[in-house]
Amino acid sequence: MTPFAACVIVAAGRGERFGDTGKVLAPVGGRPVLAWVLDAMEAAASVRDVIIVYGDHNEDVTRALVSAGPWTKVTAFVAGGEQRQDSMANGVRAVEDDLDVVLVHDAARPLIRPDLIDTCASRALVTGAAILATPVSDTIKRADKGIIIETIDRSNLWGAQTPQGFRRELLLDLCNRALTEGVEFTDEASLGEALGQPVAIVPGDRLNIKMTHPEDMEIIDALLRRRQEEAGVRYPRSGIGYDVHRFAENRPMILGGVTIPFDRGLDGHSDADVLLHAIADAFLGAAALGDIGVHFPPTDPRWKDLDSREILAHAIALLKERGWRPVNLDATVIAEAPKVNPHVPAMRAEIARLTGLDEGAVSIKATTNEKMGFVGREEGIAALATAMIAPMEVS
Repeated sequence: MTPFAACVIVAAGRGERFGDTGKVLAPVGGRPVLAWVLDAMEAAASVRDVIIVYGDHNEDVTRALVSAGPWTKVTAFVAGGEQRQDSMANGVRAVEDDLDVVLVHDAARPLIRPDLIDTCASRALVTGAAILATPVSDTIKRADKGIIIETIDRSNLWGAQTPQGFRRELLLDLCNRALTEGVEFTDEASLGEALGQPVAIVPGDRLNIKMTHPEDMEIIDALLRRRQEEAGVRYPRSGIGYDVHRFAENRPMILGGVTIPFDRGLDGHSDADVLLHAIADAFLGAAALGDIGVHFPPTDPRWKDLDSREILAHAIALLKERGWRPVNLDATVIAEAPKVNPHVPAMRAEIARLTGLDEGAVSIKATTNEKMGFVGREEGIAALATAMIAPMEVS
């Protein structure tokens, strides 16, 4: 399908019950609500461009989310207005004029499916205007002062959802007429109704829930996590790294990216930082990306005397390329000598810098081997590390 639509994502609402940045950036399924919406738009074949309408309370975080994410269709950020209809109109006016259809979607509906986006866009292209909606299933009562006065016939009642799609020129005309005629509306379909534009219904999905109340978060979170399980999407992972190096004369002792005063160093093709090697292997292993021997083979002269900080930085870069981020690290240095504990604070600071972790998420411990084995005989040093990674997100 050749893309023929733009989607205006209305993300300007405050939703103060959901935190300072509003509900569209609240975490569900381990990621911000808006991230799920952007995923769906990225996968929709009909959508070429995405315009995000932000509020003054969430502009910076919204831009940061998009900048750090994998989405390629976001073409514009637009400031919202006083009301939702103003925000929508601002977004519609930013749509390029070579596109036929404009979809408007509430950012608070993260369960929208790409196939429904495409169906709505295609129907709008044919009929001029179309919305997703589902038949009302509950018995609807009209009440006055808490007393039921009427049961409403629900046979022709539909619950409106988004996206709602219009041919671009038609929606622009409706927005301009609403401005000049002072028409107020709660969604794009009601705008069409008020100004005499027929709007077709596309059967929607009952799971396309709008996050309105805090308890909706629990339902949406559970549904997203189930969807991830069914699709085999990744959950946080852990990895283990182990490395060992012999002592060597006439080399500096480098551990955790820190040079330690000692009469010997460690033998290796690189600078032999046994701790950073174990840590890099732990992160690579968590993402099933092999080990440092794969990425920096000791037979390759390019890596002779390589600074192991480059090895760890490369491992972290590989994680990010594949959509992972470090979460925490716990490592142990096993050595009779030199004394490691005095240098642990400097190691933690350097490793935090290299991984992007807070120092509070970096644990470095030191122990001896009680005079047993090659470590106990002071022939070398060993290091063991465990690391956790999680899918990328912006908080």
